[in-house]
Amino acid sequence: MSRNSIWKAVVGMAALGLAFGAQAGSNGVKVAVTPEKNMLGASDNVVVNVTMTNTSNSPQYVLKWRTPFAGMSAPLFEVQRDGAAVPYTGALVKRPAPTQADYYLLKPGASHTVKVELSALYDMSVSGDYAVRYRAASPDLFLGNKSRIGGEVTAAGGATADVLESDTASLYIEGRLPRGSASPIMQALKLQGGEVQAAALSFSSCSASQQSTITSAISAAKTMTNNSNTYMTNGVMGTRYKKWFGTVTSTRQNTVKSHYAAIKNAFDTKNVIVDCNCTDSAYAYVYPTQPYRIYVCKAFWSAPLTGTDSKGGTLVHEMSHFNAVAGTDDHVYGQSGAASLAISNPNLAVDNADSHEYFSENTPALN
Repeated sequence: MSRNSIWKAVVGMAALGLAFGAQAGSNGVKVAVTPEKNMLGASDNVVVNVTMTNTSNSPQYVLKWRTPFAGMSAPLFEVQRDGAAVPYTGALVKRPAPTQADYYLLKPGASHTVKVELSALYDMSVSGDYAVRYRAASPDLFLGNKSRIGGEVTAAGGATADVLESDTASLYIEGRLPRGSASPIMQALKLQGGEVQAAALSFSSCSASQQSTITSAISAAKTMTNNSNTYMTNGVMGTRYKKWFGTVTSTRQNTVKSHYAAIKNAFDTKNVIVDCNCTDSAYAYVYPTQPYRIYVCKAFWSAPLTGTDSKGGTLVHEMSHFNAVAGTDDHVYGQSGAASLAISNPNLAVDNADSHEYFSENTPALN
């Protein structure tokens, strides 16, 4: 799912030291992030080497989607500039629940290294001191001992999120914008979030038949969203809420309520573009800093219109990802994983896109 970001940084000169190294991960897997350069010139890309090493005496299976080994389709790095978070500009992908084939084997003592061009994935256009840390957390991060080949897997740590993280690597970027400038991406998002546009549905690389299917899917997504928004507005949090978002607190309840209000607003007032050019086996993906364009993939076309992992639900899932909407992440995939997440970590559940989808699809129906 890689692409050249339109916001890719063109960096200049200056100097600073570095701080990096292999640090403790989970299940004996350690991660090191090493910048290729710590002082970057005007034509340099911001590239780091990510190394994962299995220091345990047992084989470890790491979910590929939570590593950069097969490309980046999630915000696997925490990047800060002068202490402020830097937005991720890469893709977020909806996938089915992982199977054994989705895990990468690290044998005892083995290491694997891959290069990642961070400036194609994060807005590094502003000059400043940058701190970069690899951090991937998910209940599905490691393959459990009771997984079924070809079926949904059991996470090694149950529903509790396992974590892989590195030490912080430091570098200085003399960007195309002076130090202290506002991020152009964040400025654009503020404008987009404040505009009220005429509601419209557009298509890119879609056949007439695909356009008809997408129109029906958008209608289904709007129905799901309207129902979800009404449920949250009524204020009575029953089994349906608790199934997908866990124990009720006023803070989490208000967060979910604001999410569905924003999703409804986006479907009702924004110009949504659906792109049919994806040939990946996933359901769909978006770039969270580029609303409101949704790329639908192979699994989308074979999904039912409504119900679990449906076309309509997929569009709700993807709409929730946009930073201008709800800014959700993909902590777990699949109904089983989402339901477990609600029990073990409700704070992550209210930030999980599949949790929003399953609440909206409401299959089987709950009150």
